[in-house]
Amino acid sequence: MKRNRWLIVFVLVAGLVAASCGRSDKKATGGTTATTAAAASDKCKSEPLKATEVGVSESTITVEVMADIGSPLAPGLFQGNVDALNAYATYVNAHGGIGCRNLVVKTWDSKLSPEESKNGIIDSCKNAVAMVGGNALFNPDVAPYKSCVDKTGAATGLPDIAALANDINEQCNWDFTFMIQGVAEHCPIKPGVRELSAFIGPTKYYLSLQPNLHGLYVVPGDLPTTRQSSTYQIKAAEDAGIKWDAKLLASGRDEQAAYTPRIQTVKANNSNFVYDGSNDRAMINIRKEAKAQGVNSVKIWACSLACYTRAMLSAGGSDVESTYVWMQFLPFEEADTNAEAKAYVDSVGASKIDSFGAQAWQAAVLFKQVVDEIVRTDGPNAITRAKVLAGLKATKDFDANGWMGKKDLHGFSNCQVIMQIQGGKFVRVFPKERGTLDCNAANEVSIMLDPVAEAAKLK
Repeated sequence: MKRNRWLIVFVLVAGLVAASCGRSDKKATGGTTATTAAAASDKCKSEPLKATEVGVSESTITVEVMADIGSPLAPGLFQGNVDALNAYATYVNAHGGIGCRNLVVKTWDSKLSPEESKNGIIDSCKNAVAMVGGNALFNPDVAPYKSCVDKTGAATGLPDIAALANDINEQCNWDFTFMIQGVAEHCPIKPGVRELSAFIGPTKYYLSLQPNLHGLYVVPGDLPTTRQSSTYQIKAAEDAGIKWDAKLLASGRDEQAAYTPRIQTVKANNSNFVYDGSNDRAMINIRKEAKAQGVNSVKIWACSLACYTRAMLSAGGSDVESTYVWMQFLPFEEADTNAEAKAYVDSVGASKIDSFGAQAWQAAVLFKQVVDEIVRTDGPNAITRAKVLAGLKATKDFDANGWMGKKDLHGFSNCQVIMQIQGGKFVRVFPKERGTLDCNAANEVSIMLDPVAEAAKLK
């Protein structure tokens, strides 16, 4: 897979826990909503199907996926989200559809543009019952979600089941936006210093391997939102015991040569830790430049799920050996341990599996779960935006049929799995048992800072 991933998204930083808990003591197998789905299916012939809502006809249910794809800064950035939703529609339609109807997917390219993000919401309001699986980094104007009118003309609002919401306005659009990725903000947002959540599970793990870590944090610097979302991760890592020799902004346009002075900083400080808060391409450039300069002091090279890509392996080759990546769902390499993960991998295909696409698929699973429950309790002609929103608000401990760590839709999952590139492959290193996640409450911490003020200090 050759797609560039030039910008990070809601970067969460790293670590371990002394003891595993939650899903780490048993294998996740999926199928937790099978009973609801079967009951919903039984209702499909109970009455003639009707058009019940915008995006819900007698035969189809339409959703829209909005993702940053066509920006010249990052071509194809979140193509994986679109691929996942299209594959999910094919898969679910072959297995009975959703709400007794076939699923239809519309797409909107938000192009890393706030204007196009707003236009995408407006388009979805006119054509889809909900937005599902989206990933638009610049989405500051959330008013169109609230003002969206339903089939009756009432301003019910538009459900937004986002794979990821990096913009704080979308994160805190709690009445209408529900997220698969973690949410750092404690909404409503107060300007200035405030409490935020950060994920430090991987950080603790790295410190267990190499005490006294100090080094470089590569901050994705092209957007205000990505700079700000790095600040609390940087602070959380510091509080956990990481000393930052430097925190340096990087651009999605940077080629390997741009990393020459950054690696010189590593050499000057004899750094033993480098955390890439950006993406796979940035990590590949960092590792290649470090090799060119003969750097051998770094003991831990680490990245988030933004580096969990086929391109990381194919383009990075031997230069990215030993790099750690972490995520909050079971890895593709263990799809045989979870039915939902296997459905995603088989449906999208090995050449297109994508960490952000995985979260988009999980968002589609959430949408189906909510619609199944509506049909089960109220029948196939009860599907409306109002009921979808009510179902989302009532959903607790969502785990995509055991594929991801359980989470509140406005909070974090405490679960993690850490992989390392070994022999040109992603290999599980923590927790050790296949098909498990480490779910420890200590993986999440709260910190106090002003992200805007801290982002302004980054150079």
